Formats: sequence, structure tokens, C-alpha cells
Amino acid sequence: MLLTLAGIYGLLVISTAIIYTLGFYNPQKDYSELKDRIKSWWVMVTIFSLALFLNRTVSIIFFGFLSFLALKEYLSLIPTRLADRQVLLWAYFAILLQYFWIYIGWYGMFLIFIPIYMFLFLPMQMVLIGENQGFLNAISTLQWGLMLTVYTISHLSYLLMLPPEGNPIARGAGLLVYLVVLTEINDIAQYVTGKILGDRKILPKVSPGKTVEGLLGGILVTTGLAIALAPWLTPFHTMHALYVGLILSLTGFIGDVNISALKRDLNIKDSGTIIPGHGGILDRIDSLIYTAPLFFHFTVYFYYRGQFL
Repeated sequence: MLLTLAGIYGLLVISTAIIYTLGFYNPQKDYSELKDRIKSWWVMVTIFSLALFLNRTVSIIFFGFLSFLALKEYLSLIPTRLADRQVLLWAYFAILLQYFWIYIGWYGMFLIFIPIYMFLFLPMQMVLIGENQGFLNAISTLQWGLMLTVYTISHLSYLLMLPPEGNPIARGAGLLVYLVVLTEINDIAQYVTGKILGDRKILPKVSPGKTVEGLLGGILVTTGLAIALAPWLTPFHTMHALYVGLILSLTGFIGDVNISALKRDLNIKDSGTIIPGHGGILDRIDSLIYTAPLFFHFTVYFYYRGQFL
């Protein structure tokens, strides 16, 4: 795991050197956006590394805070009714409870709390308010927001709670690093190959920048890296690593275009401005929205079934 993170920092050093060298030899060209992106990657990777290596409690708090920021950003984008302010507080309180279930290792409640209990509780609270106008739109957008920003992302945190027997090589932390690295590399590979080789638009109305060539480039890079990193970070054999690479590259793309569709509907370019060069929290975690729960349940099914369920 340390070698993997060292490799990431090495790539950041190389990328930083390349960008500043290009800026030195081509001063007439504006590289400010790329510089902002690289600087933000330095900050994000450092924060992630610290949260991962300090202790498990800090890691859970980190992902809980990430869900809080994501939900806050989401609610700032969508139209909400003034009457629902109390219901929104319950939605924020659900973050504390969801990550508390993770902290105490209550797997069953972790799985059903948001998609069942909060799914039933929130509309009941809206009904008690007595405001009928816009009820369906209000409850559906709030429930989807909780799934999007809290439930799916919380699967990252629960990887750290998995029994070490399932992955004696690097434990849950290794699985977490494996998932996050592959998901982010997939985003970068799709972006770079799309820029260099992209010609055929894949979803022009949703995300004009996405191309067939970019998607295929992401699949090739992510699948190859999944196979290469598997012996270092996971218990996966080669065929399972191949499946995981395919799953993450395809579903990462789906998560990305889902957030793109949301932004198109709201007529905005980025979900926020908190991350220079990248946009908002949702812009950065969009792929993880799909990859995190699918990777988690794939891993549990094949390598942890019967150990703690």
C-alpha cells in the first residue's frame, strides 16, 4: 500500500515538473487550469493519505465529512421548499447515524438504514408538515440526494471495517486504496485519451466531452492497472481483477455522466468551486458514486461471505 501511494506521489511530482516546464518554455500559453488541477491533486492525495494512516476512526470521520460536504453542495443546487427545512436537518442527521453504524460495525443496519428507514421516515416528516404542493419532487430529490452523497460514499468507509482475514495482504485499507486509485485513474485516462484520440461523441447531449475513444482508453488502462495492483493490495486472482477493472471503468463512466446530466438539467458547468481546477465535491466523487458500492459488494460476495454476515 505504501508503494502504491509512493507511486502516486511520484506521478504528481512528474506531472508538476512537466506542467511548469511547459509554462517556462511556452509563456504565451495559459496553463493555469492545469496547474490548479495538479495543486488540487496534491492537496486531495495528502488529505486522503493522512486520513488513511492516522487511524480508522479518523478515516470514518473523514468520509462522513465528505458525505456532509457532498450533501450540502447537492442541496445548494436543487430547489428546496422553505417548509422542508426541518426535514433537511433529518437528512443531515442521517449522515451521523450512517457512519455511526459503520464505526460500531453494524453491517445489517449500514445496509438498510438509508434505503429503507430514511426512505420511509423522510416522507412521513414531510406529510406531518402538511405542505402538499411539490411533495413528490421534494421527497424524490432528497431521497436520491441521500443515496447519491451518503449511502454510496459510506461504502468506502466500510471497506476499512472488513475482517483482515479476507485480505491478509493489505486488509481493508488496501482495498480502499485499490478502489480509489483505479476510479481516479479511470477518470484521468478517459479524459486524456479522449482529448488526444477522441473523435466519436458517446453522449453528446449529456456530456459533449465524452468520446468512445476516451471510454475505451479508460477501460484498457484501468483494467491493466487493476490486474497489476491486485497482488499488492487485494486477495483477487487475475480473473477477478480483470472483472473489477471492467466494472470500475464502465460504472465510473456511468457515475460521471449521471452527475453531468444533473448539471445539464440545472444549467450549470460545475457543481461548486471548492476544488480549484476540478469544480465541486460532486464533480470529484461522481465516479465513486457507482464504483464504491459495486466494488464493495463484489468483494464481500467473493471474499468475505460468511465471515461476518
